[in-house]
Parts: sequence; C-alpha cells; structure tokens
Amino acid sequence: MGRVLLAKPRGYCAGVDRAVVTVEKALELYGSPVYVRKQIVHNLHVVRTLEAKGAIFVDETDEVPQGATVVFSAHGVAPTVHEEASSRQLRTIDATCPLVSKVHSEARRFAREDYDILLIGHEGHEEVVGTTGQAPDRIHLVDGPEDAAKVKVRDPEHVAFLSQTTLSVDETQTTVKALRERFPHLQGPPSDDICYATQNRQVAVKEISSAVDLVIVVGSPNSSNSVRLVEVALDAGAPAAHLVDDSTEVDASWLEGVETVGVTSGASVPEELVTGVMAWLAERGFNDVEEVTSADEHLLFALPPELRRDIRARERETAAS
Repeated sequence: MGRVLLAKPRGYCAGVDRAVVTVEKALELYGSPVYVRKQIVHNLHVVRTLEAKGAIFVDETDEVPQGATVVFSAHGVAPTVHEEASSRQLRTIDATCPLVSKVHSEARRFAREDYDILLIGHEGHEEVVGTTGQAPDRIHLVDGPEDAAKVKVRDPEHVAFLSQTTLSVDETQTTVKALRERFPHLQGPPSDDICYATQNRQVAVKEISSAVDLVIVVGSPNSSNSVRLVEVALDAGAPAAHLVDDSTEVDASWLEGVETVGVTSGASVPEELVTGVMAWLAERGFNDVEEVTSADEHLLFALPPELRRDIRARERETAAS
C-alpha cells in the first residue's frame, strides 16, 4: 500500500477566493453576461466553470460592449485600463488582489519620490504588466538573479525594488542579494511583496519533498505560483515533481518504484481538483493519507467596494418591496 503526504496549506488563497466570488456575485446581481478582462485567476477549470455560469472572458476592454459590466482580474491592471473602461462607459468591478494593490501603491510612492524601481518578476505576466503600468517611466523589470547585473538606472544611490507576489521566495532573495551588491543603498518595500499564501504553500511543499519519491502539484501551466511549487519541490529534495491541471493528466508511469507521493496545489486551484487526484491515487493503492500542516490560514478579504455597494442597494430594494 502506497502513502500520500498531503500538504497544507494548499489551494485557494484569500485573493483568489475573493476574485471568483466577485464574478459569481456579479452574475447574480447584474445577470449574464458579465465580462472578465483576462482570466480572473490562472486556472483553466475555474475559467470554464464561470463561463458555464455566463461570464465572458476577453483579452482587452475594447472587446466589451459599451455600457456593459467588466470585472478586472485578481492580477491587477494598469491605470490606462481603467481610463479605457471609463471612456467606453463600462461598469467596472476591480477584483485586484489587495496584496497586488499594495505593490501598486508602493510603485506609485517610489515613483513620486523619483526612484528608479527594479521590479522582480516574469516578463509578460499579467501582474507584472499591471504593476509596470503604475509608473512605466520608472520601472525596470529584473527577471531573476542574472538580470541584476544588466539593469541600468539613472542614480545608483536612488534605487528601490518591488516584486511580483507569486515568485519563489528563495530565488527572489537571491535576486535581491545580487541587486544589493550592485546598489548598496537599495530601498525595499516596508513588508515582503511575495504574498503570504505563496510563501505558505512553498514552505508546505518543502516540508514533504524530502520524504517522498514524487510530488504532484495541481495547477495550470500559466499559474506562476503553481509552477514555482514544482521548482521548490525539486530544490527541496523531491526526486521528481510534475504539474497537472487535474487527475486526467497524471501519468501512471510516474508511480513506478514509488512508495510515497506528495500532493499539493497552487493558490488558484479548487479543492475538488485535488480530491480528484487523491481518488486517482487511491484507485492505484495509495490509500494511506497523512495531511502535513505547516501553517493555518484564516485571512479573508472583503468583496470589491463597488460590488458591496450594489449588493446593499439590491437588499434595500428587496426589503422595501
């Protein structure tokens, strides 16, 4: 009989839960269709489920009919996107994760103080695009430690750094160390930009990786924090680690010679997908399950204020009638 070490915490973080519920509540309140700019969160199954309920996903606001409702994804958007939406008289609901909004605020503050801002992150990621848009003339992307040597700034004594919220903690620390060697006066944010959930999931997978023969990470390939979990597992001693969207992508050949499997999931993954992988493993004799807890998460974020306002207005109307 095989063993499974199930990492906890795993799956939905507060920002993802808030974003998904935002789209569901908007559909209840305004009716279908509700448009969503980009994937609300980076998970294929979540997007398909919301599409089935009446959400329409678009790449840009100019694809949204004039006057319609559009939700901005958890990854955040540049100010120009808000301006475009306003010019098209769109009803906007901003589901940007509050922890991403914090990075946006830090970017604007450093820009006001005329710093060159080194943004540690992955080129093209929606969060990086949105953060860069807060101060496009001041932000320089640093995509890993090797970029630290190449970045050019106006004044080496007036430099600050920020980071994408879903990076590998260890790799980001290596990048910051390399930047500090180049820029001894480097300023940083008042608190870590990498979100609590990303950090907790990385700690959790580290706890199990050296005790298993294989790690299965449930998550979509475009989910930065899920991809990082595979890398962290391998760095922490797992002999093999694979990313799967769901149980249909697990390869039975991975189990050859394997006695213990580690399972976790990215911060945008519904628990039902993990349950599906666990059932797949159980069918193949991996019935001895131990949940390994490294942290307890209790954080919740309120829904976007514009949505809360309209929900209250609807409740007053219902009560009056």
